[in-house]
Amino acid sequence: MIAQTERLELEGPAGRIQLLRNAPESGSRGIAVIAHPHPLFGGTMDNKVVQTLARAFVQSGWTALRFNFRGVGASQGTYDEGRGEAQDLLAVVRELAGEGPIALAGFSFGAYVTAQAVQALWGTRDVRAVVLVGTAASRFPVPALPAESHERTLVIHGEVDDTVVLSSVLDWARPQSLPVTVVPGVEHFFHGQLPLLKNLVVRHLRTLE
Repeated sequence: MIAQTERLELEGPAGRIQLLRNAPESGSRGIAVIAHPHPLFGGTMDNKVVQTLARAFVQSGWTALRFNFRGVGASQGTYDEGRGEAQDLLAVVRELAGEGPIALAGFSFGAYVTAQAVQALWGTRDVRAVVLVGTAASRFPVPALPAESHERTLVIHGEVDDTVVLSSVLDWARPQSLPVTVVPGVEHFFHGQLPLLKNLVVRHLRTLE
């Protein structure tokens, strides 16, 4: 777990949304909203990759918000194949990151949902950073990202991911000329390589300062 975790709730489109907030020790560059993997396959805001992303943002001076999608944990509602989940994410941004810089990050199914949120928010909010890990491009119609967002976007994928094969992410990224950072020998959940994942994200955020 991450130290100094604050538990929150807010009213979302399908009812109560359960959240965790972690803030840096001094000041905050903005709010980072992090989306978890597939709700029907054990994905929650306590997923280790999601926690790693939160740690990376907090280390980089951001306030990190993780939340459970509808139907997960104490969040109300039922699974909605990514559509309603994107509305959940947008509700979190609206209610808890109403102004100022934001960052959007997601893992697996959460990366699919995050990509939808980037499309919805780009141009209307100051989106400083986008981080997509294990993007579920083989399983969902992940939208293309706005071209202007690419220099602020980090896409990370494991070379031997057998949940979402690397080729599907490259097929998604290729028409966009969107770079993908491939981690050799790593599978979907980054077992044994979470510190490396954190360092890659911290390094990316440092370049955007």
